[in-house]
Amino acid sequence: MQELTGIKDTVGQYNSLYEGYGEMTLLWQLGMEERDESVYPDVVGALKGLTREMEQLELTLMLSGEYDANNAILTLHAGAGGTEAQDWAQMLLRMYVRWAEQNSFKVETMDFLAGDEAGVKSATLLISGRNAYGYLKSEKGVHRLVRISPFDASGRRHTSFAAVDVMPEIDDNVEININPVDLRVDTFRAGGAGGQHINKTDSAVRMTHIPTGIVVQCQNERSQIQNREQCMKLLRAKLFELERQKQADTKSELAGEYQAIEWGSQIRSYVFHPYHMVKDHRTNAETGNTQAVMDGELELFIEAFLKNGMH
Repeated sequence: MQELTGIKDTVGQYNSLYEGYGEMTLLWQLGMEERDESVYPDVVGALKGLTREMEQLELTLMLSGEYDANNAILTLHAGAGGTEAQDWAQMLLRMYVRWAEQNSFKVETMDFLAGDEAGVKSATLLISGRNAYGYLKSEKGVHRLVRISPFDASGRRHTSFAAVDVMPEIDDNVEININPVDLRVDTFRAGGAGGQHINKTDSAVRMTHIPTGIVVQCQNERSQIQNREQCMKLLRAKLFELERQKQADTKSELAGEYQAIEWGSQIRSYVFHPYHMVKDHRTNAETGNTQAVMDGELELFIEAFLKNGMH
């Protein structure tokens, strides 16, 4: 049903474009015949609108990966550097939430660990909607910020890092075998804001998958049962991603194209001082409008990533 809805949406977009093109052409022809120049602004406006719709449809058609249509699980980790890095992680968190809201995706917080003084140490979001993973897979990697730190009394320039991980949410149709014997489940008292209830019971859950060493935790739901469900969802996605990475590494090694992915190799730089620029180092896409990017305008980078055939 999900696949059918997606196909109907795409066909609907095409039909709408086709009809709009027909109407615009008719208007232009009538204007030419009548020598009526007043139709010119209407034709130009219609053409701009159709061009935007066309670009959006082209972008959707680039999402041909097997899991591109899935929901996305996005995890943020602040790099070394204490408050400065944790503040940067919070700025990125806001950026992704704004992007999701602007594009009509639903955002759910699966886990949130606040910084010591300000910002965020780590956070996990479930971003739901058609093609969420297809669009957000471009964000996976290390993001670097250069700015005058608001936390430095001397007003010095600081460089901060935050890591973003993006995985597709895996539904129950995909077979991921998790043996209960391989799991260690710990419960603990949730920390941070959340009213009276959150700190009174051991509702937070941490799961360790012993064979792989993968650890996931959820403390955002009110009940331990809900947090267990969220943890299992996150663990399934992480195990699936691990298996995909193993297969990709094997293919690369067979093809002789193995390339190490290092923690320190940033995919994108955000410079707020001494000039304003956001630049993606994989595609060379860049903009001087840093405020718009931090307010969720990521289309430039997502489009460049997809058009370059990156995965």
